[in-house]
This record gives sequence, structure tokens and C-alpha cells, in this order.
Amino acid sequence: MLKFGMIGGGLGSYIGKFHRWGAMLDDSAELVCGCFSRSMDRNRATAEAYHLPDTSRVYADFREMADKESAREDGIDFVSIMTANDTHYEIAKCFLEHDIHVICDKPLALRTEEAEELARIAEERGLLFSITYSYTGYALIRQAREMICAGAIGDILHVRVQHPEDWVISSAVDGKVDTSAWRFQPEKVGSSLCTNNLGTHAEQMAQFTGLHVKHVLAMMDTYPRDLPLDTNVNVLMDFGGGVTGTLWASQIAIGHECDSGIYVIGTGRSRIFTVRSVMCSPTARQVVRTRPTPFRLWRKACSAFALSRPVCAAIRPEASGWTYKAAPSLFDGSPPVLKVQRDFLM
Repeated sequence: MLKFGMIGGGLGSYIGKFHRWGAMLDDSAELVCGCFSRSMDRNRATAEAYHLPDTSRVYADFREMADKESAREDGIDFVSIMTANDTHYEIAKCFLEHDIHVICDKPLALRTEEAEELARIAEERGLLFSITYSYTGYALIRQAREMICAGAIGDILHVRVQHPEDWVISSAVDGKVDTSAWRFQPEKVGSSLCTNNLGTHAEQMAQFTGLHVKHVLAMMDTYPRDLPLDTNVNVLMDFGGGVTGTLWASQIAIGHECDSGIYVIGTGRSRIFTVRSVMCSPTARQVVRTRPTPFRLWRKACSAFALSRPVCAAIRPEASGWTYKAAPSLFDGSPPVLKVQRDFLM
């Protein structure tokens, strides 16, 4: 069992719980220590809420944690950093220099030279240095990658990726946009808000296909207009070799919540495929469209259904309130059967 610690991600934070769950998802890692907050009261409360086995391993600052954990025989194997963007470089460098593997939220740093220095230190010391591109950890996205790498869709023609959310515009409508928060301060978050925060997930999914972006043409815009950073971005991508793509990321897309997706169009011998995976927790699903075979949709771990092509456009279960139950015919090769049940999405 691997042992890890957290920097940031205390009670009341948004992202901490997701990275903690992700690290423990396959039951091969245990959270044993942390510096969850600048406040020791919140630190202790978080340790209790997260069921730390030893509350003496709650630290007042990250330097103390790096010093003491690196000196312990049962010290942590890696640290997960989930603090404000402008702190990543200093914290990551400290743990790398204590020979502790690092998982860091993006971006690695606010300046390219700092990120390159971190990469150099990790390489010189033989350490793993990972970024929390958590969406490509989904089984659905990995299956899509396996299909692409196996040549199931032939040569890739076009890639479309997206990551829309609505939290900025929802907050603006409610009059709750706190422009004093660190996410709206360029000196803390960097030169971008939406592109840096969400667009990077979409771009990483595009490169998960094995393609690499050669040229881009982008338009970034902002709403509410008085915010200092972008909240919406559209990008045209050129992967070379005639392969093109588009990227859309947004924090003003009403009705979307982490609606991350990738569409890949390829040409096989006589078929055109589209692979779409959308991870909108908890309604993750993957759509595989082939010609002339039926439309197929996988939701969660096992739920599935098959649709004939005339109704293949009706694919928004979380919007319509419909759920779809597994059709055995999907797996045994017999004609497709659709089973539909009106239900709450679990």
C-alpha cells in the first residue's frame, strides 16, 4: 500500500476531495498525513474528517512536512499538491529536493523556466512528477485511446475536445462572483483563467490520441466583462498531416458541469467512427457510432443500451431525465434492443 500526503485540499476546498478520492480509487494508496490549510484548527478538523490514522502527522506548513516525512522510515511515497497556482513551484521543488515523488495540480508553475527546472530536478533524482489530468484516468477515455491505438477507427481525420462548465456565470447571475478570490487574480492564477484551468484538460485529452498540436488559432473572451481574465475560449488546432481539431472550454456554459468530452473522427476501410466520452459526474458515458452498425452507449460501469440510427440524436440522458438499462443483445451479437426506464440518475 502506497502512502501519500496532501498539501491543501482541506475542508471547504473544491478540488481537494476529488484528488483524494482519485488517489484512493483502486485501494492501493492511503492518505497518512497532510498540511491541509494555513489554519491549524481547519488542519485538525480535516484530518479527523479524512480519518487520518495518526493525527500527529498533521503539519503546520509544507516545509515541516517535507523535513519530517523524508526522515521517517514509514514516510510518504508521494505528495499531492492542490494549492493556489502561484504556490506550486515552491512546494513541488521542496518535496522533490527531499526525494519525495510529486503529484501536482496544473499548472506546474506560472513561468516556463520554473516548470523546466522542476522537470530537471525530477529527472536528475529519478523521481516521478505527475500532473492531475484526472479525466484521462476514466475507463471510458482509456477505452477510446485503446481503440484509436489499435487502429479501430483507421486514420484520424478530426478531433474535437471540450470542457464546459457554468460556475462563473451561475455565480454572476446570483451576484456571488468574488473577484477577490485567488482564481481571479492574475498574479496568483497566471495569465489565464478558463484556458489555464479547463482548456488544459481538453488539450491533454486531444494529445491522448497520440497526436500533438502544431499550430493554433484561438479566441478568448470574458464574461462578466469586468473580470480580468478569460472565461471562455475557442481554439482551432492543426495536428499536421492534414489532421485538424477544435477545442472549446468555458466557465459560462449554462447547464454544463464538468462536461468534458472528446470526439474523434477517423476513416477505416469502409467505416466512419465517432468516439465520444463525456464525464459529467456521476453520469459518465461513452458513445461509439459506427456505420452501418447501431449506435452504442456505455454509461457508468456496466449500464448500456443500443439504439437504431433514426433515434441516435436523442442522447442527453441527464438533461431529459431518462436512464437506460443494459440490453443483453448488445453483448451477444443479436439484434439491438432498447430498454428505457424513467428514473433518477444515480
